[in-house]
Amino acid sequence: MTDTVLVTGISGFIASHVAAGLLAKGYAVRGTVRNKVKGERIVEALAEHSSDTSRLELVEADLDSDVGWKTAVKDCRFVQHIASPFPMDAPSNREALVPAARAGAMRVIEQAIGAGAERVVMTSSMVSMMGQPGRGEHMRVKEEDWSDPDWKPLTAYPVSKTRAELAVWDYAAAQNVKDRITTVCPGLVFGPDTYDNGGASLGIIKGLFSGKFPMMPRIAYPVVDVRDCASLHIKAMTAEGAGGRRLMAASNTLWISDIAAILRETYPKAKLPTREMPDFMVKIGSFFDTTIKSIVPDVGVFHEADAAYVTALTGVVPRPAKDAVLAAAGSLMENGRMTI
Repeated sequence: MTDTVLVTGISGFIASHVAAGLLAKGYAVRGTVRNKVKGERIVEALAEHSSDTSRLELVEADLDSDVGWKTAVKDCRFVQHIASPFPMDAPSNREALVPAARAGAMRVIEQAIGAGAERVVMTSSMVSMMGQPGRGEHMRVKEEDWSDPDWKPLTAYPVSKTRAELAVWDYAAAQNVKDRITTVCPGLVFGPDTYDNGGASLGIIKGLFSGKFPMMPRIAYPVVDVRDCASLHIKAMTAEGAGGRRLMAASNTLWISDIAAILRETYPKAKLPTREMPDFMVKIGSFFDTTIKSIVPDVGVFHEADAAYVTALTGVVPRPAKDAVLAAAGSLMENGRMTI
């Protein structure tokens, strides 16, 4: 009998690549969508790129409601909980996203564990690790690092991701099911926009080409290719010793200026920015632009992922960040989402 894996938010950037990988390995995939009619688009996109969608079904379920989740998790050996709200405009109330993010995560985890899933792999983020005061100019991020959600400079999204993941681990400890849960914490997710549903991270590359960033903020994050991020999610389901762990999905770290330099070398005719924005200007800009406000705590900090343990546990070796950047730019050009 073919094992079934639930993939929440299957139409998303990471989730669609996870679904494709699972189908290629012979699993049956059940994907959650808010609307099955609109959700058919991702089924068509997967089929167009050679996925066998005969073993793919869609079910309607929303993180804001209990409706549909009992059906969604039924008979699933594994659950990939990837769906998560990501607002394009950060609310000024830094706790505003917490109730929905925490309740949504707990809704899926409790239903999955209650239905007997062997392991739940939940997508968190490295923002749940990096947001701490006193980091200095170089932070080597480790598995046991946690963002401090009470640290005032943190904005709504990292606060919500941190509190949601903490709630899941508290539940796991209380129910003695830590070995049945693994979280994956990606850095900046680039790579190919295969299904034309690229995540917020690809907005950085679009912004560099479009002139949105005439000057670049001095921020640096670990990068991961979406294909490697998906492989890690899949390996985490069965890898011995992965239960109860937080796995960083991360390759090497790039400053935004590094990303621009990589793109400039490949696309010399593009009008890419060459100057960095002084740190004080970023802080001033944050008073007028909520998207800028979210990066202020990270200005001038080089975040490096101490992620060798992830490869040791799973065998996934992430490709260089440069490859992920170029794959993203190339696919955005092919999709017509970006021009020189």
